[in-house]
Amino acid sequence: MTTFTLHDLEQRVAERAQASADVSYTRALLDRGVAQCAKKFGEEAIETVLAALEEDRGRLTAEAADLIYHLLVLLKARGIALADVEAVLAERTRQSGLAEKAARGTRREVKSKTRPGQAKDK
Repeated sequence: MTTFTLHDLEQRVAERAQASADVSYTRALLDRGVAQCAKKFGEEAIETVLAALEEDRGRLTAEAADLIYHLLVLLKARGIALADVEAVLAERTRQSGLAEKAARGTRREVKSKTRPGQAKDK
């Protein structure tokens, strides 16, 4: 078992963000902006889902690693530390998962708006 942690990966992302885009994929992604980082994260999320459906443990593990890396790059692009995400997770553990999910669903419904020409769900 390895001792490499998400915090180690976050540190690696921070270090690579300081390098030149000529030698650092991380820096190149960050230079392309938040939208590109988000797009890449979305692509990796889809690849992770597809790998899960294939029931290929090795592929799913590799895609999950890519997904986590791209999440940390996206968070870096927005100036959000892994510790900030951990704090939200810690707060959520104070109640049951179902109660927490219901509370988040209510907040999202309030924020969500129907686009012109889009039917509202009934």
